[in-house]
Amino acid sequence: MRYSSQVKPISYLKANAAEVLAQLTERREPLVITQNGEAKAVIQDVASYEETQETLALLKILALGNAAIEAGKVKPVGEVVARLRTKQAAK
Repeated sequence: MRYSSQVKPISYLKANAAEVLAQLTERREPLVITQNGEAKAVIQDVASYEETQETLALLKILALGNAAIEAGKVKPVGEVVARLRTKQAAK
């Protein structure tokens, strides 16, 4: 996705905040805000933000799992299942 068409100066945001928020919700595309010609911030709708955070959390879990595999911190599934069954039977 190219964001070059979604760039507005901060003065536009100040003057058209309600319209900007409506467009963010409708288009679900982030908006780059500039100040003195430099990109300073990116704003997006809440639903998109939440989806991004969920995706990042899943990626972190995958990365942690891969790191555990590389470090040899894994056990055969049969061993884990047997241990869980033993614990369940003890209850």
